[in-house]
Amino acid sequence: MVTDRVGDFIIRLKNAGAIGNTTATAPHSKHIEDIANKLKELGFVERVEVTKDMPRMIEVTLAYDSGGKHKIHDVKRVSKPGRRLYVASRDAHSVKNGLGAAIISTPKGILADKEARKIHQGGEALFEIW
Repeated sequence: MVTDRVGDFIIRLKNAGAIGNTTATAPHSKHIEDIANKLKELGFVERVEVTKDMPRMIEVTLAYDSGGKHKIHDVKRVSKPGRRLYVASRDAHSVKNGLGAAIISTPKGILADKEARKIHQGGEALFEIW
């Protein structure tokens, strides 16, 4: 049984891209679906689809650049189940000089670091992706 659903999800995406798979699947939850939709909005994945049959799964189509390289180079889990890390909006720093994003869970939903700074909203720093 997986205790860290977010960590499991982002590692599934990274590993699927590393071996050249076009899709990755993970157990569905609304939180994971929101994270996947934010990654789609940022351009790291192409499509997010939730299966209708039970058990519900989320299927993510990975994004590749024109050279065939996976757009997710690496991920770093920041807040973990044993150590939650919260950031204020002013402390939500850019990742890799703006080439990546820090994903933050806020009361207003899942936001990237740029959005959190723009609307002055802090929250739990989930992970960094680039």
